[in-house]
Amino acid sequence: MSSCCQDAPPPVRLPSGELSFAQRTLVVGIINMTPDSFSGDGLSNSVAVAVRQARDFTAAGADLIDIGGQSTRPGSRTISVAEELDRVIPTIEAVRAEVNVPISVDSSVAQVAKQALEAGAEIINDIYALRGEGMAELAARAGVPVVIMHMQGTPGDMQDNPTYEDVITDIYDFLARRIEAAMTAGIEEKQIIVDPGFGFGKTVEHNLEILRRLGEFRRLGRPVMIGTSRKSTIGEVLDKPVKERLWGTAATCAVAIANGANLIRVHDVSQMVQVARMTDAIMRGFD
Repeated sequence: MSSCCQDAPPPVRLPSGELSFAQRTLVVGIINMTPDSFSGDGLSNSVAVAVRQARDFTAAGADLIDIGGQSTRPGSRTISVAEELDRVIPTIEAVRAEVNVPISVDSSVAQVAKQALEAGAEIINDIYALRGEGMAELAARAGVPVVIMHMQGTPGDMQDNPTYEDVITDIYDFLARRIEAAMTAGIEEKQIIVDPGFGFGKTVEHNLEILRRLGEFRRLGRPVMIGTSRKSTIGEVLDKPVKERLWGTAATCAVAIANGANLIRVHDVSQMVQVARMTDAIMRGFD
């Protein structure tokens, strides 16, 4: 058995139970309630379509559903809190009523996260790593798991000129500092998941280096999530448009799992569940 799959991090505690990382890689299905998602899967305000997608994801083996209403594609504009609430809250309420897997809210706004938790979400997934006003304090009060992600800059400018002394060391140090800040705010360490932010303020080579050295982030002692799905690095390497990046995504997910990822965040749930199960069988042993 590979050492990357030994010593799995302890489970995180949800209001409805817990998420365990000991048995297999968890698959997170993405639902984008945006009109301008980079991946072409934005559902805008179609709650009914989102519910159907959540049902399909669950049937295909998704372990979590991640719902967001603010586009984070390079160059994206920031929408109002009211608009984000309108996109996210009815969707979470409707999905929660129809599926029995945990829901995470993809937001960096404390007001949105608060109402999302009240609507049935159980995890906060924050690309700003809880740096927004009131977000860390909200997460501490709620006691829910948080995903803290690395991003250089903001979605509006993150791809202008990404620069690092050493991309892995710089990301590692940032995540270590944000874990410390989260704990200072009252969040339990065992409730923290980390994400190196593949594609968020990184060049193609930075992203490939993250995949090659992903196992180094396991030294933080926290579960590691990664989202490579359909991203531009795959398009650059393979010279493929967004709709033709399935196999490139599969390769990145397999390598990420082999190198220690505990969760993969994906658009193509059915296919990536198969990738995860096969990679798990190779790396962990077949049961």
